[in-house]
Amino acid sequence: MTDKKIETITTRIWNETAEADNPFAASACYCAGYDVYGDLLGKASYIEYLYLLFKLERPTASQTKLLEGLAVALANPGPRDHSVRAAMCAGVGGSTRASALIGAISVGAGNLGGGREVYTAAQYWVQCGTDINAWRDMIKHPPEEERADVWMPMEHPPGFDPNGASCPAPVRQTLDYLADVGAADNLTWLNQHREALEDIAGLPLSMSGVAAATLHALELTPEQSEILYMLLRLPGAAVHSLEQELAWRKYPFFGSGLRFADAPETTDESGSQ
Repeated sequence: MTDKKIETITTRIWNETAEADNPFAASACYCAGYDVYGDLLGKASYIEYLYLLFKLERPTASQTKLLEGLAVALANPGPRDHSVRAAMCAGVGGSTRASALIGAISVGAGNLGGGREVYTAAQYWVQCGTDINAWRDMIKHPPEEERADVWMPMEHPPGFDPNGASCPAPVRQTLDYLADVGAADNLTWLNQHREALEDIAGLPLSMSGVAAATLHALELTPEQSEILYMLLRLPGAAVHSLEQELAWRKYPFFGSGLRFADAPETTDESGSQ
């Protein structure tokens, strides 16, 4: 008789022990060695657990404040943002709620304020650190991508707004706060050298630039930074898409264009024509 082969799942992130009467249900779940439902539930915040999932170690108090502040700043980019608009279009068009989130990620994944821009900006932080001359050279002579079959080359310095006139107040407020609570050298440096970097780029710093610097300060890799940035921006896309399900006539954009030449007269909720 041969021993029964036991299948194993290999992951550094997660470990489970099965219930005695059901091998498909877990009796205990461990994340990076912590009992999720015994040690973390009710004792760790969502932000602390989120950091643990990505880094497999518990965050310090300053790291927790840093990630929490960034999460608040990114939670709702607002209806001007392309990713939120994509979710709103899905909602007003009657698409499924899942497709609204997928639309937000798809549109918000690219080089213009999206996840890919954060990935590239985070790479710049890895290579340049707090060396202003290295940043000048990187911005003036950006590296060329070896492949262009998935992502097109950046058309502007990553982390800066190609359509901006000056650095918006929310970006400055977020950077001020994160530099104050994060105890991170690169954020302090960025706050002190923001205007010099903007002069080099010829563009104002954007929220994606602040996010990339913050995620680098949290010791996340560019790959981790890219995906966490997209995740943190989903709440706003979700609620704006739900709001648009009320009625397409209340969609806040292009109202004057939503007219049909041969449409019959309709009566609104107040009874007027």
